[in-house]
Amino acid sequence: MKIAVLAGDGIGPEIVAQAVRVLNVLRADGLPIELEHGLIGGCAVDATGEPYPEATHQLASAADAVLLGAVGGPQYDLLPRQQRPERGLLAIRKELSLFANLRPAILYPELANASSLKYDVVAGLDIMIVRELTGDIYFGEPRGIEMRDGQRVGYNTMVYNEAEIRRIAHVAFRAANKRQGKLCSVDKMNVLECTQLWRDVVTEVAKEYPQVMLSHMLVDNAAMQLVRYPKQFDVIVTGNMFGDILSDEASMLTGSIGMLPSASLDENNKGLYEPIHGSAPDLAGRDLANPLATILSVAMMMRYTFNQEDAARRIEDSVKKVLRSGVRTKDIVESNAKSVGTKAMGDAVLANL
Repeated sequence: MKIAVLAGDGIGPEIVAQAVRVLNVLRADGLPIELEHGLIGGCAVDATGEPYPEATHQLASAADAVLLGAVGGPQYDLLPRQQRPERGLLAIRKELSLFANLRPAILYPELANASSLKYDVVAGLDIMIVRELTGDIYFGEPRGIEMRDGQRVGYNTMVYNEAEIRRIAHVAFRAANKRQGKLCSVDKMNVLECTQLWRDVVTEVAKEYPQVMLSHMLVDNAAMQLVRYPKQFDVIVTGNMFGDILSDEASMLTGSIGMLPSASLDENNKGLYEPIHGSAPDLAGRDLANPLATILSVAMMMRYTFNQEDAARRIEDSVKKVLRSGVRTKDIVESNAKSVGTKAMGDAVLANL
């Protein structure tokens, strides 16, 4: 079980360190885990001048799975676009063909009061967002900034081909088939031809999954419905840009973006696993960040890449026990209650492991 560990920037090294402790427990208990560390993002730019250096690409390509922390920081904002840390994240997704991003949004009962929405709106929430990750406007060509008629013009291209839509639709239908059997496909077909094709292809794929109930929703309505009545959703499938926005919105329904893991998979379930939050440079080095999303990303790794369901559930059950015991980092603590730091939260999870 070869795992490439890319801690990245900001709070990345702190949260990944706690996830590595979990992996070390699993290794001590008999799983054949091998860890190798590499650079990505801003730290890679500092060391090599590139956000995704060739050495990291070779490491990630040879691994069965990648554990990633976070990338970015304000000190890199003025760099040329190709050197910015976020380009490293886009590059590893593209180079490893990680086209399917799975983002669960689960509200643990103990954290219901941490959500900004009313308890009865979010209690029992369990959504899976399936986001296409290697196409759409983030990768479409042509793109750029140029002079036209004496003024600067910026342009990007939203593009999907039929095969790209079809393969992510299959991932979503299979996910829905293992859950409540409901799939909502989100698009903007009323104004974007690209997403008219999206709707057409998803509808065609639905014929292969008669047991799954398919619905369609425009992205602006979906954004509203996520805060109006989120429990109507089971699995949501959508394109890269819409998925980026909707999954971050869904994360806040659960009380904290620091609680949510993600998996980005290729066609053979090789995956990159990371928390969905950013590098939070204001928290870096202060022992304040919540490591639970990163630890839960390890659970997803065990489930999707290594087919180790027992290990996945063991990690998830440990997190649940920690939450039931009342241990909280600052982002999920209730008012006037005491919070613990990143390492102390890691200690609590390991104690339950």
